[in-house]
Amino acid sequence: MIKKTVANVEEALEGVEDNMTLMLGGFGLCGIPENSIAELVKRNVQNLTCISNNAGVDDFGLGLLLKQKQIKKMIASYVGENAEFERQMLSGEMEVELTPQGTLAAKCQAAQQGYPAIYTPAGYGTEVALNKETRMFDGKMYVMEHAYKADFAFIKAWKGDEAGNLIFNGTARNFNPIMCGAAKITVVEVEELVKPGKLDPNQIHIPGIFVQRIFQGKDYEKRIEQLTVREA
Repeated sequence: MIKKTVANVEEALEGVEDNMTLMLGGFGLCGIPENSIAELVKRNVQNLTCISNNAGVDDFGLGLLLKQKQIKKMIASYVGENAEFERQMLSGEMEVELTPQGTLAAKCQAAQQGYPAIYTPAGYGTEVALNKETRMFDGKMYVMEHAYKADFAFIKAWKGDEAGNLIFNGTARNFNPIMCGAAKITVVEVEELVKPGKLDPNQIHIPGIFVQRIFQGKDYEKRIEQLTVREA
């Protein structure tokens, strides 16, 4: 029987070292791997390159790594709502690579699927395309973008089984599925960990083949994930 569970977040992050490139799922504060980020802060690993849709806020998400100046380069799409991020970027303390959101997603998915590069029309004729190969397809110009290369991908899922099969909840799905398997090692934290066979196979979003380590998370704040319904 395939079993990819590890006992805790400490074991899940074995092998994480200074100077590594990390992918982190989430969108804003929704669906972020809170336990893994907290452990990265605790270990105080340095000079990280982080690939994520954004950089959290000053006191939550990737903002906690920024606070300790653990990130040397941030590859992201949206970086607002974070004063410390702005300060480090403008002062030159941190390198920033802004990437169109669709391109960011496509480069993650290319890495997941084993493609070395993609062609995208986004950014052609702008600074985004500087020093990059361009090519015309059907009369339209495209920019070649290399797939991402990462050492670890940190993912948050709603439910998962011991074989690594995953189900995401609502919009907390976001960048998490396309980052699974896009790095050398994919680490998943879940709100509910179950035995194989307990998940409906028709509901599984990501199969376990894309996952190397999975563990039961705890103490989730989920600041932005709120169920809102109208009054009866």
